[in-house]
Amino acid sequence: MNETTQKRQGNFLTRLVRKQIFIPLAALLLLIVFNLIADPSFFAITLKENSLGDLVLTGNLITILDNASELVILAIGMTLVTAASGGQDISVGSAIAIAGSVVLRVLCGTNSRPDTLQAPIIVAFLACCVVSMLFGAFNGTLVAVFKIQPMVATLILYTAGRSIAAWINNNELPMISDPSFAYYGNFLPGVAVPTPIFIAVICMILAWALLRFTNIGLYSQAVGINASAARLNGIHPQFVKFLTYVILGLCVAVAGFIKVSRFSTINYSVVAKDIEMDAILAVALGGNALSGGKFNIWASVLGAYVIQFLTTTLFKFNVVSSALPFNTVKLDRAFVSDGTDNRRGRIVARNTITLAKQLGMKIIAEGVETVEQALFLRSLGCDHAQGFYYSRPMDARDFETFSFVRRKCFWVDPRLQETLPRPEDDVWAKK
Repeated sequence: MNETTQKRQGNFLTRLVRKQIFIPLAALLLLIVFNLIADPSFFAITLKENSLGDLVLTGNLITILDNASELVILAIGMTLVTAASGGQDISVGSAIAIAGSVVLRVLCGTNSRPDTLQAPIIVAFLACCVVSMLFGAFNGTLVAVFKIQPMVATLILYTAGRSIAAWINNNELPMISDPSFAYYGNFLPGVAVPTPIFIAVICMILAWALLRFTNIGLYSQAVGINASAARLNGIHPQFVKFLTYVILGLCVAVAGFIKVSRFSTINYSVVAKDIEMDAILAVALGGNALSGGKFNIWASVLGAYVIQFLTTTLFKFNVVSSALPFNTVKLDRAFVSDGTDNRRGRIVARNTITLAKQLGMKIIAEGVETVEQALFLRSLGCDHAQGFYYSRPMDARDFETFSFVRRKCFWVDPRLQETLPRPEDDVWAKK
């Protein structure tokens, strides 16, 4: 190898390292190499039948692409906000709770648990977009007009957002029983790829078009680098900052719609909890300066996927992250008991168990009172169950002599399953 060739290779490596997208690419490569060495089956993708009887793609890679969808969408908006304002919006998690609550309010109407949708899904989505953009405009006004530091300005909504979300639905737990709503957070009938992946791709295409055919990207960079110089060149810094927060509000609306569609319900206190930290981390991991200025949206998008890749890897190898210090999810009795009468409980139970399995978590269902409920949960892959079907509360001494459990509790010993009816014979599970 001659000296000229060596110099060319050295220059190429130097240019590569200096590229903004190098950081997330390097992190992604390290994760890929680690998983290839530790467990090559990590990358396996299979076609399996889900609980609805549809053939869908499953595997860790599908889980990564699916679960990262909301974060990818938020990273797009957060990158623009960071570039223009030199700060971050820490209220996006609470704003997602508001967006999801608005969707459920429109679809449920005055009844928190209707049997049919009270409005078209598109109407609920548009209402969600309007409300989220208004809250984005609120944050943008505080930052652009009143010149409040972004994190301080968005702290208001961060603090009050989840309470507002609960107030929208009168502190009730709304729930959608119509299966068509769950399509947007899970799978479309006959489509093997999760719907959120398609939505994320559409958002990325729209972001590309926005940057390609408008000056919003150039203006955001100019304002972030030097607002005074941008003003002298005919750019309105306040309007640019305001607009980026409105765009982020739209991203929040889409992410909130996906979140609430995954479960057909919402938990105001935990939905999208700490996602604002992940969104900021995605921007930083993409090599974007958190102080504003030049940015690369695609590096932020890749950073979001890297974060989800790392999260999935941790769960795969039973390493519990500090953000999620638990490995078991409890399915509330309200969803179990409700399922005997209509599809509402079955939808929530099915989606909750599916997501928990994707994250490598265990599921325990409470409030099991009938053999139909037990068999339905068993057919979904529920790991553990408790309830009056097995026994009333008893002390340790009584439990030691309790022989009835050997006949009913099929989670105790797999050999006992042979004595129970098969899931395919259960009428309720087929509804």
